[in-house]
Amino acid sequence: MRWMNIEGPSKLEGSLTVPGSKNSSLAILAAACLASEPVILKNIPNIADFGVLRQIGEEIGCVMHRDSTGDVHIDPTKINNTIIEPEKSGKFRTAYYFIGALLAKFGKVSLGYPGGDDFVSRPIDQHIKALEKLGATFTFFKDYYEVEASKLKGATIYFDTITSGATINSMLAAVLAEGETILLNAARDPEVTDTALFLNQMGATIIGAGTETIKIKGVKQLKGCSYSVIPDRLIAGAFLISSGITGGTITVKDIIPEHLTSCIMKLKEIGVGIEINENNVTSFLDGRIKATRVRTAMFPGFPTDLQQPLTVLLTQASGKSALRETVYPNRFNHVYQLNKMGASIEVANGVAHIKGKSSLHGALVHASDVRAGICLMLAGVIAEGKTVITGMEHIERGYDNAVAAFNSLGANITLHYSDEITNDILIEELKKIN
Repeated sequence: MRWMNIEGPSKLEGSLTVPGSKNSSLAILAAACLASEPVILKNIPNIADFGVLRQIGEEIGCVMHRDSTGDVHIDPTKINNTIIEPEKSGKFRTAYYFIGALLAKFGKVSLGYPGGDDFVSRPIDQHIKALEKLGATFTFFKDYYEVEASKLKGATIYFDTITSGATINSMLAAVLAEGETILLNAARDPEVTDTALFLNQMGATIIGAGTETIKIKGVKQLKGCSYSVIPDRLIAGAFLISSGITGGTITVKDIIPEHLTSCIMKLKEIGVGIEINENNVTSFLDGRIKATRVRTAMFPGFPTDLQQPLTVLLTQASGKSALRETVYPNRFNHVYQLNKMGASIEVANGVAHIKGKSSLHGALVHASDVRAGICLMLAGVIAEGKTVITGMEHIERGYDNAVAAFNSLGANITLHYSDEITNDILIEELKKIN
């Protein structure tokens, strides 16, 4: 078992460079299986999900290794089977990208149902619809499902709802399909565009990524290449939010400011100052934090992955805020944890009503997913006394060494380990808090 202790309050101040995008990396690592030659990927974060994906690669014959500079080398030329163990594919949601990456070349893929962060309902119906339009058939079993296609043919696909996962999966399947594929109501996320740029560098023909209509003209094969993944806009956004929470000045370097427009505009509205200098963004407290109304949406709207860190900021605002979650309406596990720390938040019908000017205090809390973990770390930094956070495995799934990043800015966080999970350990930590 792993947990962290945070001694607060602290002011976060300074500068940092965020790692490569988790969401882009998981798609692009799977997409590399489409190549007929080795691929080199740069800026891939060393997160737990990468370790699982590398194990999957080894099992199907796709060799992945990270060199001393951090670059990831992938050799897909020796893939010899497409059976992915349900236990491994169930550990993270985006294992389904292996369907799009392997189906055209091998005709059949078997894998377990999506895992990862539990937001109650993360259906794959749009993936199924799109891949069936391209010529695939699905057979469902208790613990796994199989996807088969003797030949993939281009088609026009309309997504009933905007979904980045299904958009990316459809692109992966379509690049080696026969003829042209048109994706309508496609997701516009930077991670979709990043994946398309990678595929094009390997020789694909994709036009329109980043818009609602994407056109893919199928090609016979894809070559190897070297490609650098975009920086993680969601981690960057969380640290920009942190300046308003702790009162410090934070500079996030080497990012793409356009990917953070909705976050930046909302922070300005709330009272956080923002300065943009080419690829660097600096945030600082500019007066008092004002209450606001927020509605999450697919890109370019306010990201669902930033609503949890933003919730901590709004607990310090003057007045009452309302945060409506439209992407994952049940994504409020962090609220109960924040209330244990002294926040006053009520959730009803997909809306969090947040009372401002809450004095947070240390408590024993649990991170239920990656972003909830960052949210609780931010809360722990400003809370009086000691905060103990369990659920470290969720944070490590999406963030390479989050503790070091926080401590570099002035936080006081220590990691703790135990070989056995026992209630006694947590009880002792709780006693220390009280």
